[in-house]
Amino acid sequence: MDKKPNLGGKPPLGVRVLLAINKRCRPVPHPFNMAKDGEKTYAEWQFERGADTIACYAPKYSQHEMFEGKRVLDLGCGAAGKSLYYVSLGAERVVGVDVVTRYQREATELAQRLGYASWFLFLCASADDLPYPDGVFDTIMMNDFMEHVQKPEAVLREAYRLLAPGGRIFINFPPYGHPWGAHLSDLIYIPWVHRFFSERTLIAAYKELAKGLPDEKDRISLRFSYDERGREHITYINKMTLAGFRRILAGLDIEPAYYAEIPLRKWLLPLARFPLTRESFVRMAVCVIEK
Repeated sequence: MDKKPNLGGKPPLGVRVLLAINKRCRPVPHPFNMAKDGEKTYAEWQFERGADTIACYAPKYSQHEMFEGKRVLDLGCGAAGKSLYYVSLGAERVVGVDVVTRYQREATELAQRLGYASWFLFLCASADDLPYPDGVFDTIMMNDFMEHVQKPEAVLREAYRLLAPGGRIFINFPPYGHPWGAHLSDLIYIPWVHRFFSERTLIAAYKELAKGLPDEKDRISLRFSYDERGREHITYINKMTLAGFRRILAGLDIEPAYYAEIPLRKWLLPLARFPLTRESFVRMAVCVIEK
């Protein structure tokens, strides 16, 4: 059974240890903190990172092939800065989809400021059930998305349904074994922290670090929720691994047109290829599915 919650006094020992180590680690640049400090909005940060997002496909696919004159669906778009970057590359129409309602205003404001509102739509919806007929999108983007979605198989089926003949689904995601695979690096700067501390400790430490922030409630509600037994857990990620993703593809009888695993650093390539260390030293899995 779970221990009773700490209702006062010092945090549990594990939390105190994590916080002490965290103080000695260098902060990781994160868009939530940039927005908090007034440097740039989440949408602006995404737009600036648009080129980095599609660079992982460059060995085989050009920007022109991916976006020029294409009907684009951007699943898990966040504040849709990258969706708007795709508009800048000549997309005919871009629909950004996310379940977080507060991102819509930020996305719409940036679209209007850039003059892209006529080519862009933000849709607040679940990616596994979208209100479109079959085959209406030429390009479907899943950038940093597969590690978040709760029903990955259903999302892939839905994406394939919506893909036009000759179209492509572009997927890239960091595996759970990644140094920041817990997706808590806006406040916890310890690499591979989820390998050394329990989920319960991670949640408690994150909440301690979030105390007093202007967006404290938003950060916590985005990442954590309670199950049917009243236990708090991390819901922002699904703990997607490289092996798990390959099993999903096999289960759906999908043979990728392109697949690659990008190491954390070039000199770490041997560790990113060795079976026992691959999950921890791959920075990004890259997959393209064609119809």
